[in-house]
Amino acid sequence: MSADPKRVAAVIVAAGNGTRMGPGVDKLFLEIAGRPIVAHTWARFDAAPGLDELVLVVRGGMQEEFRKLAAEAGFMKPFRLIVGGKERQDSVWNGLQALSPDCGIVAIQDGARPCTSLAVIAASIAAARELGAAVAAQRVTDTIKESDGGTRVAKHIDRSRLWAVQTPQTFRVEVIRRALAAVRERGVLVTDDTAACELIGQPVALVESREPNPKATSPADLPYLELLLKRMNG
Repeated sequence: MSADPKRVAAVIVAAGNGTRMGPGVDKLFLEIAGRPIVAHTWARFDAAPGLDELVLVVRGGMQEEFRKLAAEAGFMKPFRLIVGGKERQDSVWNGLQALSPDCGIVAIQDGARPCTSLAVIAASIAAARELGAAVAAQRVTDTIKESDGGTRVAKHIDRSRLWAVQTPQTFRVEVIRRALAAVRERGVLVTDDTAACELIGQPVALVESREPNPKATSPADLPYLELLLKRMNG
């Protein structure tokens, strides 16, 4: 069966360990604004118009926790739980293999990025349908310097051309599968999925996030995320 470019899925990557939160802390299940971080992320995509199915890539042994989370939250969209791999790119690959065969577009989202707006999700899907690949991003507003060995300023960088990329990173399914297959074949490590597209020469559209779209990385991020989520949830 050929893929239908109108059928859309999301892969939520929730298999990481989050070591910067501290030993023994599962950041995705830290509760902020009344529910675990990953539940907020899941809720955004469950509510997104035009999304037909979700695949959550989780750590082995965590499937029952995610099923309980879905039942408690009353999520409506069909979902699958898939075990992740050693690296993020391996987890994404596993998630892609679990998509329905008629899926044409996939949005890949960090499980620890709970504030993504529905507008950005929709815009990234539209851009990926047109160009093949798209990424949510924000313009860099700080002054940027290149260092010499990490201790001295070596060069001023023109920030007008710089963007900080986020998720979702959205693709035609055949594009991201081909890109990650090239990554796996060459044995390289990529920090995000658009880097895999660069490897095969696939252009990627920038979709500007006009609202904050931060990721939970360290304990210092949590108060800000809670403030944003309370504002988003009214």
